[in-house]
Amino acid sequence: MGTLVTLDLPAGSPVADLPWVITIGSLGDEEDWEPVVCGPYERAHALALAQAVVADEQLMAVVEPLLPRADADAIRDEIDLARAAVETPGDGDADVDDEYETRRVRPGRPPSEAEVREGWSRIAARLTAV
Repeated sequence: MGTLVTLDLPAGSPVADLPWVITIGSLGDEEDWEPVVCGPYERAHALALAQAVVADEQLMAVVEPLLPRADADAIRDEIDLARAAVETPGDGDADVDDEYETRRVRPGRPPSEAEVREGWSRIAARLTAV
């Protein structure tokens, strides 16, 4: 049996209405492969699919909301919120970031809000095409 990780949302949370993705990866260190990200889904569908996938295998599924942010400033605001929510070093567990391989890339021009919205329209059209 695998593991499913997700947010514990209060009733009526607006986050539940966002699109959700599933990231599925190895549960232990025995396997070395890149996680698979699937979605977007409605939250209930994402949870049900993730549960079905990890039910009989040693996999971890993380079900989390997509945060559609239309410009770089809105993304930076989310990053600031995430950073503010983290405990300061020494208050909790040891820093585990050293376990992950990082790679630096040269950033390109961020897309405009209009470009992002056009991209969302293209994605929606592909997802709803039969």
